[in-house]
Amino acid sequence: MTELLLLLAGLLGGAVNSLAGGGSFIVFPALLLAGVPPVIANASNTYAALPGYASGAVGYWKSILQYRHRLVLYSVIAAIFGYVGAQLLLVVSDRQFSLVVPWLMLFAVVLFAFGKQINVMVAARAGTSRKMALAGAALLLAFLALVCIYGGFFNAGLGILLLAFLATAGMTNIHAMNGLKLWISAVVASVAVIRFAMSGSIDWYHGSIALVGVTIGGYLAARYSHHVPTKTIRLAVIIYGLVTTGYFFWRILA
Repeated sequence: MTELLLLLAGLLGGAVNSLAGGGSFIVFPALLLAGVPPVIANASNTYAALPGYASGAVGYWKSILQYRHRLVLYSVIAAIFGYVGAQLLLVVSDRQFSLVVPWLMLFAVVLFAFGKQINVMVAARAGTSRKMALAGAALLLAFLALVCIYGGFFNAGLGILLLAFLATAGMTNIHAMNGLKLWISAVVASVAVIRFAMSGSIDWYHGSIALVGVTIGGYLAARYSHHVPTKTIRLAVIIYGLVTTGYFFWRILA
């Protein structure tokens, strides 16, 4: 039953990632329900999500190349600070992480629900501040560094934060933005998975079952995405995310 639960959660998570984003809201709680300790469940969730990021980036490669002049810098920052975020996770105990999880989940759900409005607002403000080129560039890179630390520490909601960063950087081509989002996510997840593997913090058995489900679910959803109303999926993910977040808060108070 545990294996079936994880496979189904992976299938749903991968499909949701392809259709609307937010698959971590399904896979991460499923790993916890399977009895995986919180820190290891979070690390295993990042491992399960990695192939989806990588394959998505390959699919957007032509669009990504429009910003090839930024790719190396963004990749270096993603690798360094994604590693920092992963290292932070490893110094937190399961008890401490369990206390933080509901707040991280709530933050991620809010980002998911209002991501579009956040990106529009950030892009508008970015347009008024481009005259301050040097200061603006430094702040942008600091923003990216913080986002990558968050991504190395906790995977859910990373895509929305990266889209907000890219909007701040003045990008408007949604295909290029989605491609860069997936590329940076893949770099962050790769270094995080390497760090987690070095410390023995990945449940390879349960994580691999979820990974298989995520990969298959993402592929099938991508093929048949035109048959599924994205708004309905987004609403279902938000409701599910809020219910799951409420459950984690209840566990703390109980």
